Amino acid sequence: PGGCSIGVRSIDQHLKVFERAGAHIEIKHGYIHLELKEIKPVEYTFEVITVTGTENALLFLSRLEKRSILRNIALEPEVMDLVEVLRKMGAEIEIEDRTAIIRGNPYLRGFSHRVIPDRIEAGTLMVAGFITGGDIVLEDIRVEHLGSVMEKLREAGADLEILSLDRVRVKGGKDIKPLSISTMEYPGFPTDMQAQFMVLCCLADGVSEIRENIFENRFQHVAELQRMGADIHVKDRIAIVRGVERLYGAEVYSTDLRASASLVLAGLVAEGNTLVRDIYHLDRGYERLEEKLKELGATIERLPIKES
Repeated sequence: PGGCSIGVRSIDQHLKVFERAGAHIEIKHGYIHLELKEIKPVEYTFEVITVTGTENALLFLSRLEKRSILRNIALEPEVMDLVEVLRKMGAEIEIEDRTAIIRGNPYLRGFSHRVIPDRIEAGTLMVAGFITGGDIVLEDIRVEHLGSVMEKLREAGADLEILSLDRVRVKGGKDIKPLSISTMEYPGFPTDMQAQFMVLCCLADGVSEIRENIFENRFQHVAELQRMGADIHVKDRIAIVRGVERLYGAEVYSTDLRASASLVLAGLVAEGNTLVRDIYHLDRGYERLEEKLKELGATIERLPIKES
């Protein structure tokens, strides 16, 4: 139901929580019908770590006064940001390791809250600064949310300087070293940064290995990068990337949100002009990315849509 076509997006974990809470669920003609007369407290262990499943369960239980327990929850910063909001609204939520204890409040109140910075956009700009040999400062970020990304950038040869808890300087210009990357749930390496780092690996001096553990169909950008001269071979969930001296501009097509960002990054370092089509994917996760890159010195422009 929406989102990028990068693999199966099961909602069974969502529905199991609702059923435990007393909901009657039927699937008719492709639609989910949920009937709930009274919410019961829940004690449930997620069979897989799910970000939206965790968020849905927290929202669902936030008005139930009796204690509920959720185990094996997602700990992504976005989930913790939601927890902070629900606390401000009057719900009592305790988090310990991957367990949440919820005592809701039937009278949730209004709140004032500043949403956390987008760690994936920050990571994308970090990669851009490094692979282009730039020297950039990112402000208004959360350094503590970018641990695994910064670790891999340093491993690849980037010069990172933490200026404060919300500012970091990224310098490129050095040889890019090959990497071994395995995507994992937070605090591991984010699947949403896999495509961007693949571009980095395309330019590395050596062979990199990227293992995608979260989604089974998240290498769709490989074919487009190959059109630009990348040397990438995929088998199952592993991509072997042999670094090349340079990439070449080409007309390429976005297949999903992060894939489109990776093609923009590839275009920044490619020889010649690159045309990235179907950037409506890009706009779902980045606001005015081309303007921000232009401010950093990139030669980039958004072309108007041609009427057919």
